[in-house]
Amino acid sequence: MIKNLLDNYASPFELSRHGIMGMNQRNISYISRYNPRRLYPLVDDKLKTKQIALDAGVTVPDLVGVIEYQHQVTRLWDMVKDWPGFCIKPAKGSGGKGITVIVDHDRQRFTKPSGKAETIEDLERHVSNILAGLYSLGGKPDVALIEALINFDDVFDGFSYEGVPDTRVIVFKGFPIMAMMRLSTKASDGKANLHQGAVGVGLDINTGRAIRAVQFNAAVRHHPDTGRDLFELKVPYWEQLLNLSSSCYEMSGLGYIGTDMVLDKKKGPMLLELNARPGLAIQTANAAGLVPRLRKIEKLGKKITMTPDERVAFSRREFASEL
Repeated sequence: MIKNLLDNYASPFELSRHGIMGMNQRNISYISRYNPRRLYPLVDDKLKTKQIALDAGVTVPDLVGVIEYQHQVTRLWDMVKDWPGFCIKPAKGSGGKGITVIVDHDRQRFTKPSGKAETIEDLERHVSNILAGLYSLGGKPDVALIEALINFDDVFDGFSYEGVPDTRVIVFKGFPIMAMMRLSTKASDGKANLHQGAVGVGLDINTGRAIRAVQFNAAVRHHPDTGRDLFELKVPYWEQLLNLSSSCYEMSGLGYIGTDMVLDKKKGPMLLELNARPGLAIQTANAAGLVPRLRKIEKLGKKITMTPDERVAFSRREFASEL
């Protein structure tokens, strides 16, 4: 029934009756209530997120360098010349905006996942735009991070087009309650952003197996570019990934967050970033509403003494897919 509602238009009353959370409810009942405003800078600034993650012993992509001021832009070449691939991103960006990925270079031509080549001058211009706040929240001056590329696991071959697939887990009071994998497509320009055309694959919170897939809010079975059967997807190291997500509650102090993780071939699950205002499309990908799961956690009371491992075990037991 919920699947049919999500595949077609439905009244707000019907969606609410089936536990589908809307933006107003998310903002008022969960984000405002469980996320202290003073802690937002820890997740709105990717450099600060990386620092608290390192302090907590959480694995993150290697930091190649940071450019904070315009006079430092010319240092970009010295930072990246010995790295075969790297990623340039705004520290305060959102929705994948302003991220430039370079997969290879010959010291003159810097190749993007699409095959398009950039010069070092092009990349310096992009960094200048980041510093000017072109991609930041509110258009405020920003900082450019240069990170090492993730060597994503071969198990995901064919599931993503050019870009690195990532896993979004919604964590409430330390409990992972819903998950999906975001797979880049040609339409999304190699970025794992659902609004730009990436595929969202709903994952069984118990096993990490695919249970549903959507693109532009419509159900799909195969990846639009590679043809891979999306229902064959299963995320390895699933328990380890969920434990990492759960631990982000203590690390950040935020009660309602989206954790974005990737699977590196050598380092295993690693944290990409945290989001204090996670989107709602994960419900469409899972054909399930967030509200019943959130309320089940709220019924546990205000003081929950479970460890991250115990919270993960609870979620895997209580929120296993029925599809």
